[in-house]
Amino acid sequence: MSREAGASPTPPHEYAACEPVPPGARTIGFGHMLAIWTGANANNGTWYVGGVVAGAAFGGAALATLTANPLAYLVMALVGLIGFRTGVSTMALTRPALGLSGSMLPSLLNVVQLVGWNAVNTFIAAISVTYILHYWVGTPPFGSPGDTGPLLIGLGLMALLNMLSILYGHRSVKVMECLGTVAILALGLWETVLVLREVPLAAIWSWSPPGGQVMPVGRAVDAMAAFSLGWAPVIADFTRYCRTRGAATLAPILGANLGLFWFAFVGIICTIAAAVTTGVYDPNLSDPSSTAARLGLGGLAFVIILLASVTTNAINIMGAGISMTNCLPRLRAMPALWITALLSVALSLVPLFLASFLDSFILFLDAIGMLFGPLFGILLADYFLLRRPYLAAELTNPDGPYRYQRGVRRSAVLAWALAVGGFLVFKQIPAMTDGPGCIFPALALAALLHVLLARPGRNAQSPALKSE
Repeated sequence: MSREAGASPTPPHEYAACEPVPPGARTIGFGHMLAIWTGANANNGTWYVGGVVAGAAFGGAALATLTANPLAYLVMALVGLIGFRTGVSTMALTRPALGLSGSMLPSLLNVVQLVGWNAVNTFIAAISVTYILHYWVGTPPFGSPGDTGPLLIGLGLMALLNMLSILYGHRSVKVMECLGTVAILALGLWETVLVLREVPLAAIWSWSPPGGQVMPVGRAVDAMAAFSLGWAPVIADFTRYCRTRGAATLAPILGANLGLFWFAFVGIICTIAAAVTTGVYDPNLSDPSSTAARLGLGGLAFVIILLASVTTNAINIMGAGISMTNCLPRLRAMPALWITALLSVALSLVPLFLASFLDSFILFLDAIGMLFGPLFGILLADYFLLRRPYLAAELTNPDGPYRYQRGVRRSAVLAWALAVGGFLVFKQIPAMTDGPGCIFPALALAALLHVLLARPGRNAQSPALKSE
């Protein structure tokens, strides 16, 4: 990697969640952030979620993709802007909104969701390894009798690659994303061309899923929104290292949308094309490796799919580790990264014992949307609407303005809980699940409730905040 101006030739210090990044450590530029977030979304998970929402047919899946994701990435960029201004991580930003103790819950939830994403991507990559081994040595591929051994080999290989990807902290992530982005976009272009040569776009456009397997558009919107909002809890972990505001806001929006649009549509088109050519639609087999195998693509496709998982998991591990330091302030960032990487290895074994990977994936997305959508509604309303200054120097002060009552800002926690309840109510309303979905209405509800419940006339510099 070429050395940037002001960059240390030795592995850099990784700053803990509430530790502001000094100006001299802000080394990430626009191009690197663009590559990071393009690579983070041009991946197996994006392909898979594209295949899942293909159940809404091409028109519904395209509508969900082109509406839900830009909105989710706008939320992500606004959180990133706060991180850029304060120099601290995303989970540290929840301390002014929820309180010093109140922020522990979203931090723990974030560790769980990022480790979960890492396990999902690792398992999908292990599927690719089973096909590589099938081509090389003839072992059973995924979905065949006797595939457990090859899957375990794939999980072990991914565990090693995940460890290497975070060896030098956020600079390792930059290198991994730069290496992976070009290769994975080339794979997407290659597969799209091959698919459209075999299956006309008109056939893909006119295809409808069999009865009983149709996904309502609102469910597709929620799946896409939850998928993209899953990045918001880690965005400030990177934007606090950015040199400019454009690198912290515009670059993630452009990169994330570029990567997601491309690979979501690859997943949508390839899944529908496989259904058209085989006459069988099975969303459980919409992962990249299974789709590539059904379409007859070569071994190079599986190698690139493997590489894409490593580039994405580097961000997941880094975000989970930084969130862990918000829960355990004495834990340094690099040891936290290694701990979360090891936890991810253990969790990646869980899909071996699940009856349906797809059902668990949908449930996982619902949980992300239900919990994190309202959380970021509260955070954005707190910072931008109530115009509360976030004082980085006070984020660890047990007697400071974010102490509130016993460390918890009760009005914000109440707004969060009510909005989560609202999400569950929305899920029971057909007009919501068939139309706009439930996540963005729950996010808006949380923001509104927070503004209404927060006591007027209070700001972060007032000792009166302690009683709120």
